[in-house]
Amino acid sequence: MTHMNSRSLLWLIGLALAAGSCGDVSRSTQAPVYLNVVRVGGCAPAKAGEQCTIFTNPLLSDVETKGSVFNDPGEVELEAVLKDLGTAASPTTPTTNNDVTITRYRVAYRRADGRNTPGVDVPYGFDGAMTLRIQAGAAPAKGAFQLVRHSSKMETPLVQLASNRSVLTSLAEVTFYGTDRVGNDVSATGTIQIEFANFGDKE
Repeated sequence: MTHMNSRSLLWLIGLALAAGSCGDVSRSTQAPVYLNVVRVGGCAPAKAGEQCTIFTNPLLSDVETKGSVFNDPGEVELEAVLKDLGTAASPTTPTTNNDVTITRYRVAYRRADGRNTPGVDVPYGFDGAMTLRIQAGAAPAKGAFQLVRHSSKMETPLVQLASNRSVLTSLAEVTFYGTDRVGNDVSATGTIQIEFANFGDKE
């Protein structure tokens, strides 16, 4: 009888832990909106303080520009779309509770050949902070973030590119994290191709 009670107790504990885990997972998928990356692009400044106006994908990232290194800024367009659109006769109308605020992002680099060791084959990934409000059901919101840090250009494997003619092709996966107005977690990932090399300097 004691053995059965012990097994029952362990089963109940396991059930409670499983229920707690499911609650965390459900919270991350309960948001009534999808977060979509409409577009993600990057820009390589030609000089210090230059304001980027054109963001491209793929990006040609210069690892050394006139003897200096600069951050490569990124730009993203994000939209929040209702999961339940309703019907043509009775469409669902979003409310301010469906609006999404982005609070952070993560950049992770990888290569198509599978050689993905950070600090050896690709730059180290990193986390960054950003604040961007996206109105549900409205036009995409545009936000700025840091795509390539200048410190990455002074570390392996990018620093070696400054003294040779090699080109390193990498895919940067940028994941944006946020919540809707009632606290449901949302996230979405966009990908941009980056060609790292010591390109010719612009005049």
